[in-house]
Amino acid sequence: MKRVMLGATLLALPILAFVTYCVARNPERTTLDASVRETAGGRYVALSNGVTHCDISGPADGVPVVLVHGFSVPLYIWDPTAVALSTAGYRVLRYDLLGRGLSDRPDVTYDLDLYDRQLSDLLDATGFRGPVHVMGLSFGGLVTATFSGRHPERVRSLTLVDPAADDFGRLPWYVRMPLLGPLLWQGLVVPGMADGQATDFLDPSRFPDWADRYRVQMQYRGFGRALRSTRLAATGLSVDSVYASVGRQAFPVQLIWGVEDRTVPIALSARVKQAIPRIQYHPVERAGHLPHMEQADVVNPILLDFLRAADSPR
Repeated sequence: MKRVMLGATLLALPILAFVTYCVARNPERTTLDASVRETAGGRYVALSNGVTHCDISGPADGVPVVLVHGFSVPLYIWDPTAVALSTAGYRVLRYDLLGRGLSDRPDVTYDLDLYDRQLSDLLDATGFRGPVHVMGLSFGGLVTATFSGRHPERVRSLTLVDPAADDFGRLPWYVRMPLLGPLLWQGLVVPGMADGQATDFLDPSRFPDWADRYRVQMQYRGFGRALRSTRLAATGLSVDSVYASVGRQAFPVQLIWGVEDRTVPIALSARVKQAIPRIQYHPVERAGHLPHMEQADVVNPILLDFLRAADSPR
């Protein structure tokens, strides 16, 4: 009996040590609430699935444009685009997807239905009730394509910037497990996410504060859970069918892609172009996954020309 107890103890010690290691590495230490938001500033709107952090810029009577960010970097990823569009006279709405930035992190399934509902609710709540120009970056391409395919009457045009265009594989078995999986995700995957964002740039040295800006959202409980849920919900998703739903509509669509994108390789643009035959295509040289940031002087005129053409009488 003593040997059995000794063996069990020796087996339990490394497991306990590993669990302690994962708990210690979990960056989430704070609850995101009204007091945090009051200090952070910004605009917040209560929607059906929680509070959404958003930013609205540009003249009140400007043509509306909505910017949707990617998998995990919040609305500030659109900073140069929002400035360019609002300066040109557009009314620009951008926001944090649920689970990211300063938006709520409800304990729900983070699938495309949730993101579609968040965007629809936000447009209604902020008075963007007429047709809007919609722009989606990376995973936001799937969000905006879903919205545009389901609600074409609300869309003036759609712009996709390096959109997610590959089928999502299954996560490793150890982070899919119901109890241990979340712990391993929080301790092994989430802590490295901030530094991992550098691979989105062709030249990360131009954005030295990028990881630090990202870490702000990581301290709030529910961030990792939301990202894990998003990946689990996307497993098996047919991205071709999402973009094909846009292909059946009539509004203008354009595709912008960084030629040297290592996150979503430009070769995948063929899938999007096949699903949306009428799409206008603009490869951007000397840019990685975020061409609107690395080559803003090239991308902003493309965006403005497209929007103005879409708004011109036909």
